[in-house]
Amino acid sequence: MYNKILLAADGSDHSLRSAKHAMALVRGEENPHIDIIYVVDGDKSKTDVLHYGNTDVIQSKRKEKLSPIEEMLEEKEISYEIHLKHGEPGPAIVKFANDSQYDCVVLGSRGLNQVQTMVLGSVSHKVAKRVECPVMIIK
Repeated sequence: MYNKILLAADGSDHSLRSAKHAMALVRGEENPHIDIIYVVDGDKSKTDVLHYGNTDVIQSKRKEKLSPIEEMLEEKEISYEIHLKHGEPGPAIVKFANDSQYDCVVLGSRGLNQVQTMVLGSVSHKVAKRVECPVMIIK
Protein backbone atom coordinates (compact mmCIF):
# COMPACT_ATOMS: atom_id res chain seq x y z
CA MET A 1 0.00 0.00 0.00
CA TYR A 2 2.74 2.44 1.03
CA ASN A 3 6.45 2.04 0.40
CA LYS A 4 7.95 4.77 2.56
CA ILE A 5 6.38 5.28 6.01
CA LEU A 6 7.47 7.52 8.85
CA LEU A 7 6.34 6.50 12.34
CA ALA A 8 6.55 9.18 15.02
CA ALA A 9 7.05 7.44 18.35
CA ASP A 10 7.84 8.37 21.94
CA GLY A 11 7.17 5.15 23.80
CA SER A 12 3.61 6.06 24.79
CA ASP A 13 0.67 3.67 24.43
CA HIS A 14 -0.54 5.74 21.47
CA SER A 15 2.79 5.31 19.69
CA LEU A 16 2.65 1.54 20.25
CA ARG A 17 -0.79 1.43 18.64
CA SER A 18 0.53 3.63 15.85
CA ALA A 19 3.34 1.17 15.22
CA LYS A 20 0.82 -1.63 14.73
CA HIS A 21 -1.05 0.43 12.14
CA ALA A 22 2.18 1.39 10.36
CA MET A 23 3.09 -2.30 10.15
CA ALA A 24 -0.33 -3.05 8.65
CA LEU A 25 0.27 -0.39 5.98
CA VAL A 26 3.47 -2.07 4.77
CA ARG A 27 2.05 -5.60 4.96
CA GLY A 28 2.40 -7.33 1.62
CA GLU A 29 5.12 -5.00 0.38
CA GLU A 30 8.17 -6.73 -1.06
CA ASN A 31 10.77 -5.10 1.22
CA PRO A 32 8.82 -3.43 4.03
CA HIS A 33 10.63 -0.62 5.84
CA ILE A 34 9.53 1.89 8.44
CA ASP A 35 11.50 4.91 9.60
CA ILE A 36 10.91 5.82 13.23
CA ILE A 37 11.40 9.37 14.44
CA TYR A 38 11.74 10.11 18.13
CA VAL A 39 11.96 13.81 18.98
CA VAL A 40 13.34 14.92 22.33
CA ASP A 41 12.18 18.40 23.26
CA GLY A 42 14.40 20.84 25.18
CA ASP A 43 12.67 20.42 28.54
CA LYS A 44 12.88 16.63 28.40
CA SER A 45 16.52 16.84 27.35
CA LYS A 46 17.38 19.06 30.34
CA THR A 47 15.48 16.78 32.71
CA ASP A 48 17.32 13.73 31.38
CA VAL A 49 20.70 15.40 31.85
CA LEU A 50 19.87 16.41 35.43
CA HIS A 51 18.46 12.99 36.26
CA TYR A 52 21.01 10.69 34.58
CA GLY A 53 24.04 12.92 33.92
CA ASN A 54 25.79 10.47 31.62
CA THR A 55 24.99 10.83 27.90
CA ASP A 56 25.41 7.09 27.28
CA VAL A 57 22.82 6.34 29.97
CA ILE A 58 20.49 8.99 28.51
CA GLN A 59 20.75 7.48 25.02
CA SER A 60 20.14 4.02 26.44
CA LYS A 61 17.04 5.17 28.35
CA ARG A 62 15.62 6.86 25.25
CA LYS A 63 16.22 3.73 23.18
CA GLU A 64 14.48 1.63 25.87
CA LYS A 65 11.27 3.58 25.26
CA LEU A 66 11.22 2.34 21.68
CA SER A 67 12.22 -1.27 22.40
CA PRO A 68 8.62 -2.62 22.35
CA ILE A 69 8.20 -1.16 18.86
CA GLU A 70 11.54 -2.60 17.75
CA GLU A 71 10.50 -6.02 19.03
CA MET A 72 7.23 -5.89 17.07
CA LEU A 73 9.02 -4.88 13.88
CA GLU A 74 11.66 -7.57 14.26
CA GLU A 75 9.00 -10.20 14.94
CA LYS A 76 7.23 -9.26 11.70
CA GLU A 77 10.59 -9.05 9.88
CA ILE A 78 10.11 -5.42 8.93
CA SER A 79 13.29 -3.43 8.55
CA TYR A 80 13.45 -0.11 10.35
CA GLU A 81 15.71 2.77 11.19
CA ILE A 82 15.45 5.03 14.23
CA HIS A 83 16.06 8.76 13.82
CA LEU A 84 16.62 10.66 17.07
CA LYS A 85 16.02 14.38 16.75
CA HIS A 86 16.08 17.27 19.20
CA GLY A 87 13.67 20.19 19.21
CA GLU A 88 9.97 20.86 19.33
CA PRO A 89 8.26 17.60 18.25
CA GLY A 90 5.69 19.03 15.80
CA PRO A 91 8.03 21.12 13.63
CA ALA A 92 10.82 18.52 13.84
CA ILE A 93 8.54 15.75 12.56
CA VAL A 94 7.15 18.00 9.81
CA LYS A 95 10.61 19.02 8.60
CA PHE A 96 11.92 15.45 8.64
CA ALA A 97 8.84 14.10 6.81
CA ASN A 98 8.80 16.81 4.16
CA ASP A 99 12.56 16.63 3.55
CA SER A 100 12.40 12.88 3.00
CA GLN A 101 9.18 12.71 0.95
CA TYR A 102 7.31 9.95 2.78
CA ASP A 103 4.19 8.29 1.41
CA CYS A 104 2.52 8.45 4.82
CA VAL A 105 3.23 9.64 8.36
CA VAL A 106 1.72 7.63 11.22
CA LEU A 107 1.52 8.99 14.76
CA GLY A 108 -0.57 8.78 17.89
CA SER A 109 -3.19 11.32 18.83
CA ARG A 110 -1.47 11.77 22.19
CA GLY A 111 2.08 11.26 23.40
CA LEU A 112 3.91 11.31 26.69
CA ASN A 113 3.79 15.10 27.07
CA GLN A 114 0.18 15.79 28.11
CA VAL A 115 0.91 19.34 29.33
CA GLN A 116 2.20 20.47 25.95
CA THR A 117 -0.92 19.05 24.31
CA MET A 118 -3.23 21.17 26.47
CA VAL A 119 -1.19 24.36 26.33
CA LEU A 120 0.24 24.48 22.83
CA GLY A 121 -2.03 22.21 20.81
CA SER A 122 -1.31 18.64 19.94
CA VAL A 123 1.71 17.49 18.00
CA SER A 124 -0.55 15.37 15.80
CA HIS A 125 -2.60 18.45 14.86
CA LYS A 126 0.54 20.41 13.93
CA VAL A 127 1.85 17.50 11.86
CA ALA A 128 -1.46 16.93 10.06
CA LYS A 129 -1.64 20.61 9.09
CA ARG A 130 1.88 20.94 7.75
CA VAL A 131 3.12 17.61 6.38
CA GLU A 132 2.91 17.33 2.59
CA CYS A 133 1.81 13.68 2.54
CA PRO A 134 -1.12 11.75 4.04
CA VAL A 135 -1.10 11.58 7.84
CA MET A 136 -2.70 8.79 9.84
CA ILE A 137 -3.48 9.77 13.44
CA ILE A 138 -4.15 6.81 15.71
CA LYS A 139 -6.38 7.13 18.79
